[in-house]
Amino acid sequence: MKDSDSLKDYRRVRRLAIRSLFEIIEQSSEGTVIVDKEARIVWINERYARRFGLEDASRAVGQPCEKVIPGSLLRQVATNGQPILLDMMDTAKDPLVVMRLPIHDDVGGVIGAIGFALFDELHALSPLLKRYLSMQQELASTRSLLRARQAKYSFAHFIGTSAASLEVKRRARRSASAESPVLLLGETGTGKELLAHAIHNTSPRAHKPFVSVNSAAIPETLLEAEFFGTAPGAFTGADRRGRQGKLFLAEGGTLFLDEIGDMPLPLQSKLLRVLQEKEYEPVGSNEMIKSDVRLIAATSTDLQAAIKRGEFRADLYYRLNVLPIEVPPLRERLDDLPALTEVILEELRSQHELTQEALDTLAQHCWPGNIRELRNVLERAALLSEHSHLTVADIRAAIGTLIPPQPSMPTAHVAAVPNETYSEARERFDRELIQAKLAECQGNVVLAARQLGLGRSTLYKKMSALGIAESH
Repeated sequence: MKDSDSLKDYRRVRRLAIRSLFEIIEQSSEGTVIVDKEARIVWINERYARRFGLEDASRAVGQPCEKVIPGSLLRQVATNGQPILLDMMDTAKDPLVVMRLPIHDDVGGVIGAIGFALFDELHALSPLLKRYLSMQQELASTRSLLRARQAKYSFAHFIGTSAASLEVKRRARRSASAESPVLLLGETGTGKELLAHAIHNTSPRAHKPFVSVNSAAIPETLLEAEFFGTAPGAFTGADRRGRQGKLFLAEGGTLFLDEIGDMPLPLQSKLLRVLQEKEYEPVGSNEMIKSDVRLIAATSTDLQAAIKRGEFRADLYYRLNVLPIEVPPLRERLDDLPALTEVILEELRSQHELTQEALDTLAQHCWPGNIRELRNVLERAALLSEHSHLTVADIRAAIGTLIPPQPSMPTAHVAAVPNETYSEARERFDRELIQAKLAECQGNVVLAARQLGLGRSTLYKKMSALGIAESH
């Protein structure tokens, strides 16, 4: 009979293949063991028996497999009939790569199981393990980056039940379900960034990145690259691989632009293009990149006044001002002080409580730094107090200079000076106005800038040009 004819006998070929496969694996593997339905060892080769401390393989016959091979899962395979094709088993010597298969009778019933120890040196699987470890590292890196770009706060973190606070949360919740830009307006320290986090966390983009950019904290020369990213070798000293910008990192999620009133005019025009055309170019690149981000902007500047001064683009303002939310200063929501102080002290893990008189004292301060200043005062008072209750004296010492709410400043009057030019008169008026406002705000430049309708950096520039020193 020819070999080609003999191969047509399927049943015979199958038996030969099974026998050949068994012999090849048994001879090349580190060990082979067969168990019955009750997981008692029926046969084990000498090599495998010696590995587990038996000089004679026949001594293992009839023993429960776990007694000879600690950690064996052959009982599981013999019970449920499910193979375990590739696994790692720890042994006293080295870990083993093993395969476990059920054994069936002629009618398909499970009558036992067979186990092969394929490798005892993992270098044979080195390419596979390296690939697996590399994929695990990439996945961990991606998850770490995503966690770092997740919003941290929800609406529960915006503390307050006053009418002003409830209105802010109502408008913010309604804006969460929309895709339109949100403009958060309010003094520094009022919780604008917290609200931005909460809006993102309640939006359909909550599972995507939340990326924040502070326009006032980044030098103007670097802001464009920070925002749009750079092409490889875009300028001298640039990364040869290029650099991803915040727009790229926020793709699919939310981009929060804090202190947008301090954004340079050239960058404002490029941001407008992103909002209108949904695309941008990295610095030094001719490639146009599509952008899908939801924009939330915040500012402590009077943008309408900045438009009149030529410091902010009117078209960008109207594009941003779709869903404006005014975040009130703390002095306009003093009813929230009891709840705020309780939460802040809890966050500080302080055991202190405030007396009613101390709470009343907090309500007598105008809080130019708002909630950020309140937290600072309570932390200082808790650290310095030796008693469980914070008193009026503790609060006054922590505040330093108590600044009561001030009435509106009357319209300034400029007396004519002989032979004074218009520009000189304007410069003198600016100096007197800024000095008066700084005196009213106890030297607090941020509060003075807000009340004058100027950006913080703009007021600093004017003070420098007019020779007005910052008081400390």
